[in-house]
Amino acid sequence: MTQQSIKGNSRDMLERDDQGVLHIVGLSGGHDSSCLSLLLREREPRPYNYLCTPTGDELPEMFAHWRRMGELLGKRILPVMTVSLRQLIDEYGALPNFRQRWCTRRIKIEPYAAFLAEQAKLGPVVSYVGLRADEPERVGGLYGHIDGVTTRHPLREWGYGESEVQADLACRGVVCPIRTDCARCYHQRVGEWFLLWMDNRDVFLDAENDEATTGFTFRSPGRDSWPTALRDLRAAFEAGKVPSTSLNRMARETMAAGACRACRM
Repeated sequence: MTQQSIKGNSRDMLERDDQGVLHIVGLSGGHDSSCLSLLLREREPRPYNYLCTPTGDELPEMFAHWRRMGELLGKRILPVMTVSLRQLIDEYGALPNFRQRWCTRRIKIEPYAAFLAEQAKLGPVVSYVGLRADEPERVGGLYGHIDGVTTRHPLREWGYGESEVQADLACRGVVCPIRTDCARCYHQRVGEWFLLWMDNRDVFLDAENDEATTGFTFRSPGRDSWPTALRDLRAAFEAGKVPSTSLNRMARETMAAGACRACRM
């Protein structure tokens, strides 16, 4: 698994079925997409192509999970990547926030849409997205407007909600990383920042430097009673203050459910 876009010989790895249809499974690496990928292979056997859209800011355990999923599926997870979060921060001279969500659009939505459009020129494409039956309000990637592309949501078709997804993964012994998207994100909670400070101090300090360089902060003022700037948040952690959401293992395991779901395909 590398942080490179699909091109050259990598595109030759794409496989169509006997009718010339290209089946693409968006595998963000979260619970839903991981469960979907494994179930599709068993319930509807056909040649699938598994794609992800890395941001370049994933933690090492995310790449380890993609490699593990590739082993379970018997096929490499191919990355579609045209720009990284670091490049975008430098380009905009700012940090993404709730009003400026250029990160999701530029890193995930646009590259994936461009990939589907390119492949649709060669023949029909079916895009499989891991939206559950218990989240009817979610739309997911809107790629149905691309000629030749059909979008399916098999988890909904099978009536799979969160409990079914978690039970299926548990039976298989598949454990998804706590964070499946960026290590630094305006969306994450103070408990997640604490875990980043505890487990990946270098990444936390690099995000702190992003704030100093751009003059913006990842955290919104007044969001909670904790400091807004990462520099001040780190000082609080170093002083021994610990978010209550970080005190037990259950919190670590459930934080993934609160990650930036807009970043998931």
